Amino acid sequence: MVARKASGADGERGFTALGELMPWSVRPLRTGRSWVLGPDPATLRARWERLAAAGDDEERDRLFRPSRSRTPRTPVAALPGQSSGTSGFAREPGACPAPVRVLHGPFDEQWLLPDHRLIDAARPELWRVADARQLFTVEHGSGGPGAVPDPMSALSVTPLLPDGHSPAGRPGRIRPLYRRPGGTEPNLAPGLLALLDGVLAPPDGYAVTPETFLAWTVAAVRPSPGGCVVPLPAVPDLWLRGVDLGRELLRLRLRGARGGDRPRLPGGRRPYVRAALPPRPTGVAYDAASQTLSVGAGRVSPVPEGAWTFEAAGVRVLELWLRRRGVTADGGEPAPAPRTPDGLDAVVPRAWPQEWTSELLELITVLALLDAARPAQAALHARIDASPTLGPARLRAAGVLPAPASSRRPASVLGHQEEGPEGQFALL
Repeated sequence: MVARKASGADGERGFTALGELMPWSVRPLRTGRSWVLGPDPATLRARWERLAAAGDDEERDRLFRPSRSRTPRTPVAALPGQSSGTSGFAREPGACPAPVRVLHGPFDEQWLLPDHRLIDAARPELWRVADARQLFTVEHGSGGPGAVPDPMSALSVTPLLPDGHSPAGRPGRIRPLYRRPGGTEPNLAPGLLALLDGVLAPPDGYAVTPETFLAWTVAAVRPSPGGCVVPLPAVPDLWLRGVDLGRELLRLRLRGARGGDRPRLPGGRRPYVRAALPPRPTGVAYDAASQTLSVGAGRVSPVPEGAWTFEAAGVRVLELWLRRRGVTADGGEPAPAPRTPDGLDAVVPRAWPQEWTSELLELITVLALLDAARPAQAALHARIDASPTLGPARLRAAGVLPAPASSRRPASVLGHQEEGPEGQFALL
């Protein structure tokens, strides 16, 4: 039996919730204090050094911003793969750990201080499975009332550890592709790949694997009020078409990771800095006629209009990216101020780092290419809507759904002892 996409308010009776297909999910990271995350690693090191040099407990508490989960005196187990201290920070700060690259929201690659003593809920189960084979997905909301659901930005995929933040304010669940390090034991409903392989019988080179399932998902996913849903095709050529498109979308989102090519606009047309960005740019403007993005006195072009207007969860990605680096659009709301004028959030770069300019150019390219892929995705979705799909009823009949309770819990992946609070070994 196959199901077709139903019409009406529910609209997903032929589709399956991503949470059913990828059963194990982890809640977003909860830092508890904003200063542990930032756009550049040098700033995070400076914040660490300032906290470590605090002269007394009162000053240290003011800078640290204690919460119910963390204070400067809280001993905590080290994060898997990290060598930070496990005694209370006030007692033994130790050396500043090397900041790690993370994905903040759908498109913003930032840095995090990987010290569990500074983070309320760092989700160690994610750190245990983060390696060179892992890919993480994050669902993002559609934005506020009236926002148009956008399949192109409904789901993030990244090789970086994601924090699960969403511009819409509603954090998304983090779903690793694999349950164990080394790309073993896919985080998929048991029997799903075998069912798809039997129904679709793809030719050589298109085997139904965790990676091709992820590629299909990125191309075919639909946002819905209850979370992302995925139509599973019952037509082999539709599967091949979707996987091809999904592989290209994944290549863009991974930005050259996993051995792929870095995104480039076709025909050698790429954004250039026409006028250097000033040390402290203020004001952002976009001119559609000349495809020029002005950041203070700096100018970047060509910037396709689709990159400038690209939204995630109802928020313009480029504007948000610049605002997080202290720049706001002309006439827009002021940048969020630090909670305390002399707090650690006030420790920021003295001048615009050159690395930010390179990251801005790459982000413009990624957004432009994703926007250019919208017609191909829309055409794929139209074909899906007119084709039979393997709906939840078929998955239940095949024993794929419901996924067993064990598949919704982390796998036991501990291959070595981890250091617990006060240097004791963690018991897992």
